[in-house]
Parts: sequence; structure tokens; C-alpha cells
Amino acid sequence: MRQVNPSLVLAVATTALLLPTTAAWAASPAEAAPHVRPARIEPIEGTNLRRIILTDKAAQRLDIQLAEVMQAPSGEWVVPYASVLYDLSGASWVYTSPEPSNFVRYRVSVVRIDGANAYLKEGPPAGTRVVTVGVSQLYGAEKGVGH
Repeated sequence: MRQVNPSLVLAVATTALLLPTTAAWAASPAEAAPHVRPARIEPIEGTNLRRIILTDKAAQRLDIQLAEVMQAPSGEWVVPYASVLYDLSGASWVYTSPEPSNFVRYRVSVVRIDGANAYLKEGPPAGTRVVTVGVSQLYGAEKGVGH
């Protein structure tokens, strides 16, 4: 029978104590990193509305796209119909983007739909940026769906 060197046993035991546990090795970088929320929701004082502030990564993952409100010769505001959201009570809204990665729901009154455009009697002024892609995801974030 071969005799084991006591110094070798001591070195192996010391190394084992200094190494992280197997559970720590199994943790992925995502699990080890602190959790960063993709959206921050802030109440807008004096209203029942909230401002949605997305991280750059969240805006990119949602592929948020914007268009500007136009004014028709008739005086109606025109937005892409894809930007219009109907809530559970039937009210119609668009999400405006007053600043990059910031979104605020804005009540609109749809007069008619013509192809890909919605004509509004009431809504944000011409030149206002509205969300055309990612509308339902913003609404879900604002209302806390999926959290």
C-alpha cells in the first residue's frame, strides 16, 4: 500500500476550502448580476396617467418605432392606425414620446379610419411623436401585466 504525503493532503484540503461552492459555479452571469427592471413607471402628478421610462435595451428589444402626428387639410390630426390603443372601456389612446425612451398615454378621439391612418378629432398636436410599434407592450408595462 502506498503512503499519501500529508503535505499533499493539506494542500488539497486548503484549496477545496478556498474554492467557491459548486452551486456558485452553476450560477449563470445573468443570475449573478443584479436585476435591472426594463421599465420604470412614474405617476404624473395631477392625473391618473403614468410615464413609462424604458431602458435602452428594453426599447431595442421591443423594437419601439415612432411616427409624427400629421395635420390633414380638413384640420383633423392623422396618426398611423397602428398607434391607436383601445382600453377595456373602449376609450382610445396613443402613446406619445416626449423624450427618448419616455412614453405617456394620450387620450384621442377617433373620427374615422382610412386605410392605415386614423383621423382624430382630439389628440396630440401635429409634430408630436407617437408609438407605432410596441404599443400593447407599453400598455402592459403601464398596467403591470406580467409582473
